Amino acid sequence: MFRYLPIRRINAREVLDSRGNPTVEVEVTVGEGVMGMDCYTGRAMVPSGASTGKFEAAELRDGEQRYHGLGVRSAVEHANQELAGALLGESALNQKNIDRILAETDGSSNKGNMGANAVLGISLAVARAAAGALGLPLYRYLGGCHAGRLPVPMMNILNGGRHADNTVDFQEFMIMPVGAGCFREGLRMCAEIYQTLKKILKDRGLSTAVGDEGGFAPDVKDTRAVLQLILEAAEQSGYRPGQDVAIAMDAAASELYDPEKNVYYFPGESRMTGSAVQRDTREMVEYYRELIREFPIVSLEDGLQEDDWEGWKQMTAELGDKLQLVGDDLFVTNVRRLRCGIDLSVANAVLVKVNQIGTLTEALDAVELASRSGYRTVISHRSGETEDAFIADLAVGTGAGQIKAGAPCRSDRNAKYNQLLRLEEDLGDSAEYENPFGSFRGRMDF
Repeated sequence: MFRYLPIRRINAREVLDSRGNPTVEVEVTVGEGVMGMDCYTGRAMVPSGASTGKFEAAELRDGEQRYHGLGVRSAVEHANQELAGALLGESALNQKNIDRILAETDGSSNKGNMGANAVLGISLAVARAAAGALGLPLYRYLGGCHAGRLPVPMMNILNGGRHADNTVDFQEFMIMPVGAGCFREGLRMCAEIYQTLKKILKDRGLSTAVGDEGGFAPDVKDTRAVLQLILEAAEQSGYRPGQDVAIAMDAAASELYDPEKNVYYFPGESRMTGSAVQRDTREMVEYYRELIREFPIVSLEDGLQEDDWEGWKQMTAELGDKLQLVGDDLFVTNVRRLRCGIDLSVANAVLVKVNQIGTLTEALDAVELASRSGYRTVISHRSGETEDAFIADLAVGTGAGQIKAGAPCRSDRNAKYNQLLRLEEDLGDSAEYENPFGSFRGRMDF
């Protein structure tokens, strides 16, 4: 067994993500072999977000005419030169040390010098190369012998906000197969509801075009109308809302916030009703309270904007025992911000996006802190995704219990679900799958 596994080669390139925009792909070769003998290569691709928190690690884009300024040749160059030079000869088995060197070589607080896209591509590719060299599945390398919990999908079936060109103000409406007996069954339930929703929309003359994450993107009057459509699709598919399937939402409230007026403006709802619709923090919390009384909502992400700590405290105190309150833009997978939230009793769950923080080690640190503090963890994709299924193995390796990977539509999303099917098969009888909302069980009898 290896005790020292040197990094022999790092090669980054510019490729395309699910939006057709450039992103970084990195290959890392490790091993003691000569001329390729007994060497192992790991590859990773870096996703990109559209609705991004201002505290996220910074992508590096070229700003040139090519690709409308979105090229990543500068990030690729940094990966192939400065970052590679700092890592060649280092042991790939020491992920924490690898990620420390990457951060120190970049030298900035947000990885903006070399580019978080360059740093993360190397970080993930090193882990995959090390797993291959040891002959381990990636999830087992990340989680050890205890890894075995399959995540419950938080599956986006209707898009709005920054992820779609429609009148729906909240960004994501998701279903969770909380009553399924295994991941395979849960995935089937979600796919059936998704296809039923498509038929309902088509029958009503509504658009069945999809948004960035594969969810449908029709023009709908308001949030209640969206939720009614989802309930109808679940029931027509033969599933009981609140028992077999529950609802999760991502409000992405930072995108709705007007700092000059200190209110949340709902442009789609305003357009559909013919008058301006805006809500202050107090009204937002009351709005959510009404929605969870009417619908089997078990999870709310980014219900308030990323700087409103007092509002988050209020929302958590009033709603935190009734549903999962997930911090995404609020925490940005950052241990310092998460620790602050824990100290203030803000939210009760964290969304983990590896490209928000820029290294695998820092993402794992956020998962560990959340677990120690009684916060739930949701592993998440980005709206600009790739065919890389790293987060599927990350979800199983960490035992997070929940995953956001988009709709059962488009190969960049289904790559994650298909990988989870493989992992469930690999785990066999030791695979675990359970409803993560045991403490909200009273709400499940909708």
